Amino acid sequence: MSLRIDQTHLPELRSWVPSADGHPEFPIQNLPLCIFSIGEGAPRGGVVIGDRLLDLAALLASGLLSSSDAELIGHAAGLELNPFIGLSADRRRQFRTIISGLLAAGSEAAARTDALLVPTATARFHMPASVGDYSDFFAGICHATNAGRFFRPDNPLLPNYKHVPIAYHGRSSSIRVSGEDVIHPHGQRAAHGSTEPTFGPSRRVDFELELGMWARGGNRLGQPIPISEAGDHLAGISLLNDWSARDIQAWETQPLGPFLGKNFLTTVSPFIVTAEALAPFRREQASRAEGDPQPLPYLLDPSDQASGALDVHLDVFISTAAMRASGLAPCRLTQASTRDLYWTPAQMIAHHSSNGCDLRAGDLLGTGTISSPNSDGHGSLLEMTGGGRNEITLPSGEQRLFLEDGDDIIFTGYCEAEGFARIGFGTAVGRVVANPYWGENA
Repeated sequence: MSLRIDQTHLPELRSWVPSADGHPEFPIQNLPLCIFSIGEGAPRGGVVIGDRLLDLAALLASGLLSSSDAELIGHAAGLELNPFIGLSADRRRQFRTIISGLLAAGSEAAARTDALLVPTATARFHMPASVGDYSDFFAGICHATNAGRFFRPDNPLLPNYKHVPIAYHGRSSSIRVSGEDVIHPHGQRAAHGSTEPTFGPSRRVDFELELGMWARGGNRLGQPIPISEAGDHLAGISLLNDWSARDIQAWETQPLGPFLGKNFLTTVSPFIVTAEALAPFRREQASRAEGDPQPLPYLLDPSDQASGALDVHLDVFISTAAMRASGLAPCRLTQASTRDLYWTPAQMIAHHSSNGCDLRAGDLLGTGTISSPNSDGHGSLLEMTGGGRNEITLPSGEQRLFLEDGDDIIFTGYCEAEGFARIGFGTAVGRVVANPYWGENA
């Protein structure tokens, strides 16, 4: 894994963009990528800097770049970021160096580049990449343990959990960028212990706090990605909400994996924070508990164990319709950390390809629900309410077991470490709304 700290990460690096220095999410040390449009204009690639976007299509047309630099920047200037995601780690690093140089204080091109910036507030964001395939892992051991206790109190984790990065293959067609409404899912659900289902709106709509990992791919069918190389196949990450209908999920996940309880919507944040921007925030993988098995050789690499884990702080907020009507700010439901994931991104990527599955640029891999050991670190309402048994009370006085129509769920995240600038991920937002399609037919 070719992690490098270079001049683009230096905390003293400054930008000529007025809002960038000291920005809590998007200083010059971050430079996440996105796809945006302005008004009726066509979608195109952009780089976030402070409260502005650098229009990469306009940059290509400006004449500021050499032919070789323009060729590289062009991988992120089009309708989707898949060509950029497919670049090697070295090429992505070169891309970052070019953009950092243009936006750094003292840049000779500052005056001409300023004309290529647009206010983020005026932009409409689109899916950052075309997702051909989506797989969702189960790497949050705290969530797996908490959820397992509701079904197997004495044995919450099944025997395979600590040996294999568990995942299911999700639905890519229903992945949407932040801001898309969550149309209340309908489906079959059965009361606990019942074998007779009814059909209707889910009574247990939930969020799941995750990160989305954008895979570089490029391996041929039948060719595994070695664990020693898998870290370089992580092109970047976004926030991800794996919305769930727990009652539909419980009935249908017998005996196969998630289906309609999961695929009605998956929300991703619009910005891809690159693996290169995350280099200062990689950490040693947390030690396994005494008695846990060592990963099999195809999942074990000393370099990955030493610096392959992510250190991202995550928060979840809720805003109900009543809260908004009363002028109440969103309240935080939970906070968690990726330090509590049982598997590293490289281990998940290596396992995904170990049977010869060919990954492609833009494939999206979810980490699975990220929960922390403490009670205020649960990554879903399923955990927070003890399986739907204990209501939580909101500042408005409202109570919730699961989500109701009009509820907004807001994900945020950031990385910080001593000696480096803090960087953030933006937001992943979704509002649950009534389903207009079923009505009396439900």
